[in-house]
Amino acid sequence: MSSTDTKKYTFKDFASDQEVRWCPGCDDYVILRAMQNALPEMGLKREDIVFISGIGCSSRFPYYMNTYGMHSIHGRAPAIATGVKLANPNLSVWVITGDGDSMAIGGNHFIHVLRRNMDLNIVVFNNEIYGLTKGQFSPTSLVGQKTKSSPYGNTQPPFSTGELALGAQARFFARIGGNTPKEMSKMFIESQQFKGTSLIEVLQNCPIFNDGCFSKYTDKAVREDQQLFVEHGKPMIFGKERDKGLRLNGLKLEVVTIGQNNITENDILTHDAKEQDPTLHQMLVRLKYPLVTGIIRSYEDITLEERKNEQRERVRSNSSFTKTDDLFFSGETYEIT
Repeated sequence: MSSTDTKKYTFKDFASDQEVRWCPGCDDYVILRAMQNALPEMGLKREDIVFISGIGCSSRFPYYMNTYGMHSIHGRAPAIATGVKLANPNLSVWVITGDGDSMAIGGNHFIHVLRRNMDLNIVVFNNEIYGLTKGQFSPTSLVGQKTKSSPYGNTQPPFSTGELALGAQARFFARIGGNTPKEMSKMFIESQQFKGTSLIEVLQNCPIFNDGCFSKYTDKAVREDQQLFVEHGKPMIFGKERDKGLRLNGLKLEVVTIGQNNITENDILTHDAKEQDPTLHQMLVRLKYPLVTGIIRSYEDITLEERKNEQRERVRSNSSFTKTDDLFFSGETYEIT
């Protein structure tokens, strides 16, 4: 898809003429600008990029991108994106969805597109609420959370986006705070470069119906101490003083302090995003302190398209038919007069 003679774009080239309509203070604006900043660095032609969305606040995204796109139906964006990608494998296809759109009515489409491993990208805007329809609980809302549809507190335990994804055999999973546009843009670029289905969960604040839902992790004052931003091949160290890290204690991850109890940097786990076995990736996804962000898993595997091409060539090479008429007139035939 990339080309040496591709025009050098700026973020303005990817901004449409539509008025952006999200609530003031919404992280959706940050995600939009991060994507518009990332696309010029991908080396793609604008006409080779497609954004497919379902229903929800996030799903207005294609209107604001000066690319091809489709605002589709609730939960079905992965199915439509699958058709687009199979019809034209040269396109860079992006699914833009929310936690309700992807994991409620779209749950089956979501897990199966991850299982199949098509070469496309999914961005989940997770604000742990239904925002467009005015504040009902979603599949990621916390137990006890009071919403328009759970005034006495939500009684349903939430999905973890990462756990669900890894359980569906996701080969690429990343998580990022909605207020970190620079890191987000880099993540979008790495997502595009990954061959297979990539999934990025953005912890996106809804200032109207679920304000501050991730603030204990994402606020600038606490971010360094509450988040561990992992990078492949680097030790899993965090904290303002860069003195905290993770190590394995039996079958559990534990936080240790470098310099205490003879702990050195050599005792800290090194992140391996490319490991085929997802066991440690699942442990990182489940961790509450620190909350792990960054590219947690990035294991390249054979894609659905490659499997289909391989099967087609195998069948074709073993077939005695070279054209459709050979098939139609093979075996016993008769004429009606």
